[in-house]
Amino acid sequence: MNALPLHFINAALPLQEEDALFEMAALDGRWVTVRRQESAIAPGEEWIPISQMKTAGQLNGAARRLDLEGNILLPGLVDVHMHLDKAFSLGTVANQSGTLEEAIRNYGAAVSGFSKEEIKRRILKAALLALSFGTTTIRSHLDFHVKAGREVAFRTIEAALEAREQLKGMLDIQYFLMCPYHSPSAETEEWVAEALRLGIDGIGGAPHLSETPDEEIARLFRLAEQTGKPLDLHTDESDDPNKRTVLAIAETTKQYGFRNQVTVDHLCSLSAMDEAAAERAIEAMADAGLNAVTLPAVNMYLQGRGDRGLVRRGTTRIKQIIGAGIPLAVASDNIQDPFHPFGRGDLTQMASIAAYAAHMGGKAELRLLMRMITEIPAQIVGLAEYGIREGNVCDFVIMEARSVDEWLAMQPAGRWVYKYGRWQSVTVQSVSWPSPRSADAVRGVTKK
Repeated sequence: MNALPLHFINAALPLQEEDALFEMAALDGRWVTVRRQESAIAPGEEWIPISQMKTAGQLNGAARRLDLEGNILLPGLVDVHMHLDKAFSLGTVANQSGTLEEAIRNYGAAVSGFSKEEIKRRILKAALLALSFGTTTIRSHLDFHVKAGREVAFRTIEAALEAREQLKGMLDIQYFLMCPYHSPSAETEEWVAEALRLGIDGIGGAPHLSETPDEEIARLFRLAEQTGKPLDLHTDESDDPNKRTVLAIAETTKQYGFRNQVTVDHLCSLSAMDEAAAERAIEAMADAGLNAVTLPAVNMYLQGRGDRGLVRRGTTRIKQIIGAGIPLAVASDNIQDPFHPFGRGDLTQMASIAAYAAHMGGKAELRLLMRMITEIPAQIVGLAEYGIREGNVCDFVIMEARSVDEWLAMQPAGRWVYKYGRWQSVTVQSVSWPSPRSADAVRGVTKK
């Protein structure tokens, strides 16, 4: 790696220690010094304030000694559940009812009309947008529409692999295949195997949508055993409290000895179950060593559509899952598509929505939310040498905030993103305020 040397002062590292500042240095793309300062360092002329750096070009050109001015530095954010191939398709695929069922149906009907180039453009746009907000690693689930024929099914795979190649050296993307769950044939099984051979990283699916979920779960685990690929499954994304495939997934995980290798996402039906049933399910998850992902924005948008009066929130039981010791990450899911018309790939925004949904507002809870978009998903996706520690690879984002509280309350626009030995993205916001003594500012105020 041909990386510029870096030297920072006055950096806040809230994942290590709150209310402290650090001096940091890197050579050849690795941290060589991460040292706690006794107090803020008054910078000399050789130190450039990070707030003056408006472009990645400026930083890559010369700026190596930076005063971070007390701003937060985090390891690169990790979005462990996205649908890059569907992103920004809302203009083509509508969803009048706002339900998950219509979104699935409408997207499936439209997929044959998407060219490979269009899918690739959407993936690139969504990935680069996420990068601008500080995400440097993405796990994306890819649709595999075998009902539309082989050419259509592989159109998405080819687009995704080509987009990943174009983004090499900027950010990392893992792809998990949404394996077909409706009466898979020997032919579609071979197509799945071929997609995995082409470079797909893991096995996904939605067994709760199958007419025979137990058989689907067994099939997916056999495939994982045969290929050595990890499993990451859409699980019980439903308001129905009787959707409990997580129990079968947990039991099958134990049977195969796949502890810490299986991730379950959504888990909406946990919120619809009574307390006793939910506790049993969460205990089973913990006993099996499952990882979990909550998608608060999309689940709050899609779920509860049939409710009247008090409408359920749809988000899973975040605090109870955390309390059981289960690694739980927060992720984006869908971006401006028929499943979710909003979103921008900003994990800070997702952490804020999770805080609202789970009533998390204390300082310790905010630091945990920060871990749920960094260290915990990094563990889930298997990142090595992750984190701001001496010897680790430099992969980080600087946020224009000076405390954990300010980070989540303000969701700062200022982000400086570094990966693969280069500053990849800089986003800054300039605000001009009128003088409080101006006529406009004081109009209607009586002076005394």
